[in-house]
Amino acid sequence: MKTERILKDPDLGEVTFRKSARSCRMSIRVHPVKGVSVIMPVIVPYAVAEAFYNARRQWVIETVAKQKERYRDVPKASAEQIEAMRRQAKAELPGRLAELAARYAFLYNKVTIKHNATNWGSCSAKGNINLNLNIVRLPRPLQDYILLHELCHLRHHDHGQGFHLLLEHVCTDNLIRLMDEGDQTAAMLARKVAASRAKYPMDHIMTAEIKKYGIV
Repeated sequence: MKTERILKDPDLGEVTFRKSARSCRMSIRVHPVKGVSVIMPVIVPYAVAEAFYNARRQWVIETVAKQKERYRDVPKASAEQIEAMRRQAKAELPGRLAELAARYAFLYNKVTIKHNATNWGSCSAKGNINLNLNIVRLPRPLQDYILLHELCHLRHHDHGQGFHLLLEHVCTDNLIRLMDEGDQTAAMLARKVAASRAKYPMDHIMTAEIKKYGIV
């Protein structure tokens, strides 16, 4: 059974509709890193969920705008800068994704580089991974977190406990590898993760750090 569908919103870009066995009601999540998603019980038809989303679409637009306002000081990229990032992303990100997938035994279908306005990446039910070209602006540990986040969705299509436990495991291992390579950002993040009291400290710290960059 298909558990995920992507809606192309003309103003917001990709909106993910995801069926979850853990969900007993429909809800909309607007996240500065993970984008806009509609979580729905398995028995709810996608048409009903889309009507639910459309009825609350203005709230979503306003919420996204408020999140963007927090990052209004982030300089806007020119068309030339965006194309330069696109070229860099196409040259670097697919190879790094393949490397991480091979290391942690993930199998995906294909990868696409996009310039989404609201999310850093997404993973479809067909195993296709979309990556935002803005990822190349981030330090390597944060880049890897986003790539590993989407790879983990190949096994867990929701953000439940199974997903988070897997993400914490692979990200911790990857961070240790980067530290062994002398990555100072990885060392700084490791200290923050160790001091965090969050339920999922790796996800909590990485997400907070990525928020500081914003999408241009």
